[in-house]
Amino acid sequence: MKPITFKAFAITNEIDLNKIAIHCGIPKKFTWEEPLILKGDILNSILNKNVNDSQQVLVFSFGSIVFINYSHVDEIKEFAAYIRSFEPDIDLVNLDRYTDDYSLHFSETENIKLTDEYIVVPKYEFFYPELISTVLAKSVALEKTEEQLGKIHDKLEAMIDRLEKGKLRIGNKELARTTAKIVRHEYNTLAYIMILDKPDITWTSSIAGEFYDSMLDFFELNDRYKILKSKTEILYNIMDGFSNISHSIRGLFVEWIIVILIVFEIVLTILEIVGWIP
Repeated sequence: MKPITFKAFAITNEIDLNKIAIHCGIPKKFTWEEPLILKGDILNSILNKNVNDSQQVLVFSFGSIVFINYSHVDEIKEFAAYIRSFEPDIDLVNLDRYTDDYSLHFSETENIKLTDEYIVVPKYEFFYPELISTVLAKSVALEKTEEQLGKIHDKLEAMIDRLEKGKLRIGNKELARTTAKIVRHEYNTLAYIMILDKPDITWTSSIAGEFYDSMLDFFELNDRYKILKSKTEILYNIMDGFSNISHSIRGLFVEWIIVILIVFEIVLTILEIVGWIP
């Protein structure tokens, strides 16, 4: 049996699968946990060409797409342009910024062999393509959010540099924008990619469950998830520190205004007593 190739992309933060399903005439309501699998006549109509039975595309709600047995860049770009008609924020120019290639090979072997570029299994199982695609989709989505986390760190580093130079005042809008980026990062990574959620087939088939767990471990998705979660908590702690400093400065400013007003009132009273002012 010929190897099965996979090419995964993280192209946006969210894709509405139900909009695409309605457009493709698929009478099903999709949840966050399951991908939209497109193949056969549906892919023919999208790409305006005939595709063979081994070719398919899996679209995930958390913004990733996986092409199975596709090698032509033009087809990939055309499909991405089709998805962009539903999600206008997709950047077609930098489509391959977050991507990964993988392949599934078959050999007469007792044990599954995992490498960075391919996996070798003794025989084909119907759930292999979807499970491999799911792991790849989550991996590239994590890569995207890891880079976004780095940008937030750079922003906080600039704010720390300002504090070190004695520029203690931080505006509420700046704090709110930075906090919003952290919340968005946490939502995209921890809530939406659903690292801890498993495909339904893994609950009904022990073989599928073991295969999926081995793929998760090899791609270190759980470890990357834990690191991102801990880094997010650190970001929140840093933002709390900035917020406390900002509020303390504002509180001190208000206190000085009150003191100045009291002193001013005392001076006026003394001037009235000595008759310098009526």
